[in-house]
Amino acid sequence: MQIKVTLLDDTLYECELDKHAKGQELFMKVCDHLNLLEKDYYGLAIWETPTMKTWMDLTKEIRRQVQGANYNFTFNVKFYPPDPAQLSEDITRYYLCLQLRKDILQGRLPCSFVTLALLGSYALQSELGEYDPEVHGSEYAKEMKMAQGQTKELEDKMMELHRTYRSMSPAQADLMFLENAKKLSMYGVDLHQAKDLDGVDIILGVCASGLMVYKDKLRINRFPWPKVLKVSYKRSSFFIKIRPSEVEHYESAIGFKLPNYKAAKKLWKVCVEHHTFFRLTSSEMATTPRKFLALGSKFRYSGRTQAQTRQASSLIDRPAPLFQRSSSKRNSRSLDGGISFLIRLMSLVSRAHGTLFRITCEMFKPVVMLNQCFPFSSFPQKRSKKLEGETIYIRHSNLMLEDLDKTQTEIMRHHTSISELKRSFMESVPEPRPSEWDKRLSTNSPFRTASINGQLQPAVSLMSSVQCRGT
Repeated sequence: MQIKVTLLDDTLYECELDKHAKGQELFMKVCDHLNLLEKDYYGLAIWETPTMKTWMDLTKEIRRQVQGANYNFTFNVKFYPPDPAQLSEDITRYYLCLQLRKDILQGRLPCSFVTLALLGSYALQSELGEYDPEVHGSEYAKEMKMAQGQTKELEDKMMELHRTYRSMSPAQADLMFLENAKKLSMYGVDLHQAKDLDGVDIILGVCASGLMVYKDKLRINRFPWPKVLKVSYKRSSFFIKIRPSEVEHYESAIGFKLPNYKAAKKLWKVCVEHHTFFRLTSSEMATTPRKFLALGSKFRYSGRTQAQTRQASSLIDRPAPLFQRSSSKRNSRSLDGGISFLIRLMSLVSRAHGTLFRITCEMFKPVVMLNQCFPFSSFPQKRSKKLEGETIYIRHSNLMLEDLDKTQTEIMRHHTSISELKRSFMESVPEPRPSEWDKRLSTNSPFRTASINGQLQPAVSLMSSVQCRGT
């Protein structure tokens, strides 16, 4: 059978499988195609309607889970990690960013104008890199769709914030995006239409922390997993049994009405999977009869739990994978933040002393670069790995190269000058009265330029001050 899977960057992956192939075989093919190792957070979605999806059961045959011969699926985030910083690889965080951008664009993850502009600026930094007026022009944010009916005011604010970022790598921009997105109230919530026992329309949301109840877009109740003793369904009704509090003596049961039997069963399965993934240490614990599961059902979550996934991630031993970003198609590597810092530092030094030094991407291993730039340092030697890329020219100081004609006193003076340049590069003036934007953008962030009296200063003035100090 011919299968098509739409990926998170909207590209299409096609493959041909045996008609008896199970979901696990297709899922592994997609993850191998994406070079993704931390795959337990993701899943394959079957779309019955444009707004109604069902997660593919990887233990069952694919053909038994679809209607007719429609073998079109999507690759999506299934379990949203509560702390994305604990993910081991940049590529995992990047695909999570793509999913969240889809959630925002499609209205599943509402956020304020301030947060939307901030997230958009990090998305621009991730896709386009640092702002370059000769390359990007004046209206480059139009191509970055963050919301339906995106306004020019939003695009201007995204570009204004993006232009303040300095030496922020794509991987660091992704992490900053996730650190702000995870604070949103609807982050990682799987929504299901329902009614309460009085027939009032509500929405039930399942997430890492428990079961939420929403009415008119406001959360009216919350049932954390530790307080839930059991979830079950009967016909089109869904029930949860709540653990009694210290002042109560009996367990309480709460019921909800779903549109039909299939919807009730789907909600029950989503609850079982989220509870097992986020609360249990291993999926084998869910194979034995438990009070949490409904009696008579054979369904059990068969994948790895978050605890097992984190343990497996800590054992990943491979170089940071190269991958292409959807807009700019630029190669990303987890070490590019350190490389950007070194390039900027060396460019500052070159303001005082101008000799052209040719560095190719073969030398782009931070430890190797430091040993070449600072022969007096005692960094451990590591063999550099060869990366394909363009040759980069940056100005390099004569004082940073060994010169037998210089006296020992002159060499020490030059080394002191370099140390001062490093220290002044990392210094920033604290802001006495941070604005709303500065509160959202960490004032201690090394990616911000220096600020004076609450106003961001352009990079040119910062470099000029460093140049004067060095000379």
